Amino acid sequence: MFEPILAELSEQHRDEVLAAFAAVEHSTQPVPEVQMPALRDATLRRDLQRLLHRVGRTLVPVGNARWTSGYRDDVAAELTAAGWNALPVIDRAVLVLVLIHSVAIPRSEGKLSGDSWISARPTTVSELLRYAQPGRGDVRTALRRLRAAGLVQLAPTRGRTAVGESAYLPGPQLHRLTPVARRVLQQELILAAAPQSPLAAAIRARRAHP
Repeated sequence: MFEPILAELSEQHRDEVLAAFAAVEHSTQPVPEVQMPALRDATLRRDLQRLLHRVGRTLVPVGNARWTSGYRDDVAAELTAAGWNALPVIDRAVLVLVLIHSVAIPRSEGKLSGDSWISARPTTVSELLRYAQPGRGDVRTALRRLRAAGLVQLAPTRGRTAVGESAYLPGPQLHRLTPVARRVLQQELILAAAPQSPLAAAIRARRAHP
């Protein structure tokens, strides 16, 4: 699959592009470009992008000269239309709650800027259980699965609101969303978390007059 692209490269550049491909596809955290010649060099980065394109993936800039990879927007749209979703309903619900409390609400209050998933406001387990009704054990099980998948992560102890209480932040896998997918998800979260806020009004206005 990759040979037509790799055949155009010298042996050194071939190794550098393949090393960067493995790094962005399999590293838990975004990869600093300073560590990879194929991420620093614009020409080699285009070759890397060509490899990723062949498997439905694309390079995703994360900020601070870091990179990861994710599904291309057209491939993600096809998968969604086909009904593909790897997360159980309870996992999706818990993930949305973490994103609303840790990202959407702070952003609607003007306390979080940009489009990053980095947040200093963790969501405590008690906050999540408040919405759980009878399924409290399901919430804890969902948190374990989401953490294993890299979709949520434990907050540092200093960021927790109560001694000994676990709290969660968005996980590193969310960095793999493309800018378009990230923007759409963040807008949906703001509309859900603060529908009467000025920011939500601005989102509705932009959608009404694209």
